[in-house]
Amino acid sequence: MEKQSVAVVFPGQGSQRPGMGKDFYDNIPESRNIYQEASDVLGWDVAAMCFKDDERLNLTEYAQPCILTTEIAMLRGLHSLYGFSPTFFGGHSLGEYTALVAADVLPLSETLRVVQVRGNLMQEAVPVGVGSMAAVISHDIDVEMIRNTLTDLPIDVANINSANQVVISGVLSAVHKAEKLLKDVIKNHIIRFVHLNVSAPFHSRFMNAIKEAFEEALRALVKVLTPGRAKRVTSNFTGGFHSNNPDEIVNNLVLQLSNTVKWRDNMYALSSKADEIYEIGPSRPLRGFFKTINVTCLPITTLSSANRIFENA
Repeated sequence: MEKQSVAVVFPGQGSQRPGMGKDFYDNIPESRNIYQEASDVLGWDVAAMCFKDDERLNLTEYAQPCILTTEIAMLRGLHSLYGFSPTFFGGHSLGEYTALVAADVLPLSETLRVVQVRGNLMQEAVPVGVGSMAAVISHDIDVEMIRNTLTDLPIDVANINSANQVVISGVLSAVHKAEKLLKDVIKNHIIRFVHLNVSAPFHSRFMNAIKEAFEEALRALVKVLTPGRAKRVTSNFTGGFHSNNPDEIVNNLVLQLSNTVKWRDNMYALSSKADEIYEIGPSRPLRGFFKTINVTCLPITTLSSANRIFENA
């Protein structure tokens, strides 16, 4: 299919940082309005949480709505300043919700409420200190080999981020065992493990306990969905673009909780449609993943970085 227009991608939890979005808030009324709307919806000062050195920003229940708010505030600010209007959208884990709001599939207010519920449930699914996640980094990783090697451990493949990075998720003690097993199996390449600073084993079987409660919260979104626009947004669960079926959209978001994020497939889907890809968010973890498929992804993490990109275009 002939390529067309621009795609934008949004990072998820872990991309948060104190001060995120403040330059957009200070300089662009449309961005400031997004923070105010989020505060009105959630009943607490979202801007203050994002801008100050508040340790709650690393708690899932706060981090998720704060990241979503910041990314939409940045996007709306770029539209106001430069007329930036992407055609295709993608997001990693939580970022998929930002993508659905950005594509006008979901309204911001209702999505913020659902994302806060999602964060609460994910935090409650497993006691703090019991679960863990780790990035497995090596050359040309065989995902099925990892699954087969770890089949007897309470560990799942949480993210397929690129040919060179897979994230595993599960019980903390088992993650350490997985590291030893994989080092024994992968002998032809250097292998590194990076333990992630997360409070629960996301995108694993341990999220099954909250699926029913989360689906109930998501069902409230069906009546406010604009499903026809979802075909421009990639699904972490399927790896391709969403359909225009409201029930399928909701089901894919529920299944995303406890299944593998197929980000590598999302990147191929987006790059097959767009000539230019931008990453918008507090930090830029997705840019490096696109490099592994030889696709340039331009990161926008601050207003000054946006100005450099668009004023020199």
